[in-house]
Amino acid sequence: MFVFSSVSYAGDPDKKDIDNNIIDTDSEIEAYIMHHLKDSHDFNFFSYTNSKGKRIHLGFPLPVIVWSNGGFTTFMSSAFKHDDNGTVIVEKNNQKFTKYHTKIYVLNSNENSIVFDKDHYPKNANKVLDLSITKSVFGILLIGLLMLFGFSKLAKQYTTKKIPTGFGRILEPLVLYVRDDIARPNIGEKHYKKFTGYLLTVFFFIWILNLLGLTPLGFNVTGQIAVTASLAIFTLIIYAFSGNKDFWGHILWMPGVPVLIRPVLAVIELVGTFIIKPFSLLVRLFANISAGHIIIMSLIAITFTLRESLGTAGATILSLVLSFFILLIELLVAFLQAYIFTMLSALFIGMSVEEHDH
Repeated sequence: MFVFSSVSYAGDPDKKDIDNNIIDTDSEIEAYIMHHLKDSHDFNFFSYTNSKGKRIHLGFPLPVIVWSNGGFTTFMSSAFKHDDNGTVIVEKNNQKFTKYHTKIYVLNSNENSIVFDKDHYPKNANKVLDLSITKSVFGILLIGLLMLFGFSKLAKQYTTKKIPTGFGRILEPLVLYVRDDIARPNIGEKHYKKFTGYLLTVFFFIWILNLLGLTPLGFNVTGQIAVTASLAIFTLIIYAFSGNKDFWGHILWMPGVPVLIRPVLAVIELVGTFIIKPFSLLVRLFANISAGHIIIMSLIAITFTLRESLGTAGATILSLVLSFFILLIELLVAFLQAYIFTMLSALFIGMSVEEHDH
């Protein structure tokens, strides 16, 4: 485990340093919550302020991999010293890198600090192509390996014992549920086996990551729109390339309607197929998971916002009680969002492979 000492990492740099003071104002709480929702280049378990007033972060660094005009540059995120305000400069590969609001920039030549324009955007630094192993990427890799191990073991039990044992007994009813209650009725008896593997992967991947986001580890993988967009694009690619002639025929040249209306319907159907359907998948998952994190952290903040009117003990008790009940609801939401994403994916795939009798 590595220990980081740091400076401020969130909020407006013109305001007081929230990393070295108690976060108790509305603006600081909002900045802290929004920072929690973002991805990060290191893994932080928890932070505390020592007796000297210095903020200490306990966790471990992750690899930073960036591409700029100087080519690929790699180093560990600990080089930034947990800074996120552009005050720490990392010199690697004859270039100067800094991090501002979770984004990595490379400074122009002969520059030693970020200069901001009137809108507070860096004007003497350029963004890089960031291919780093961030906290969300680390979570994806971790869950992917755990799923590979768990389901490989379950499959091996079926080939040897025919009856799963141990943790396999927990996985088996869930696998059968996805196969028999999601894949089979929505895709059909003829084609469901071909897509069940993908649906199982999506269901367990989203569900486990949703649950992981409710732990004190602070994962928010499914609350990253890039992750939900990638999942939606996978579903789009599958149902688009699996579509049969009936599917594309109804989209491009709708039968049973006047010829003059068919081109208009074709445009509408294409927009629905390639934009609206994947957009509905990615936004629903992203918005619900992000909203859950915001609500829980906002309720925890009651400890600070209402301590003057309710007292410290009263505000803390109210915060814990409300947070506990919301957390129970979020456990249901974690499963529900995985179910909805998988169900809609199965429905879209089923529409693309359905065979019509004319």
